[in-house]
Amino acid sequence: MKTFKITLVALIALFLVTNTYAQTGTKSSAVKMESIKVSGNCGMCKERIEAAAKVDGVTSARWNKDTKMLTLAYNPTVVKSEEVQKKIAAVGHDTEKFKADDKVYSKLPGCCKYR
Repeated sequence: MKTFKITLVALIALFLVTNTYAQTGTKSSAVKMESIKVSGNCGMCKERIEAAAKVDGVTSARWNKDTKMLTLAYNPTVVKSEEVQKKIAAVGHDTEKFKADDKVYSKLPGCCKYR
């Protein structure tokens, strides 16, 4: 019975150590923070930009209408910054690397037009 208890305690300890290492020892769960310039003007722009940025792999997207900066937190093994910027440009907002299509931009509400 004593051997059984020692074996059980050893197995539990091994499980806890393995589980802890699996959560902290991998790079795949690393979150990258990035600031990206995104053109826009108002609260409707903010909603549109943040919604477009929230794709798989993005944990947080916050756009500041005063600074025109999007603070993006994402997992670079799941999504690339360029992919997020393309999604934002697709809804009518220019980013540092991608310009919104003129047809999409022209459909934005008047208060959202920044050009």
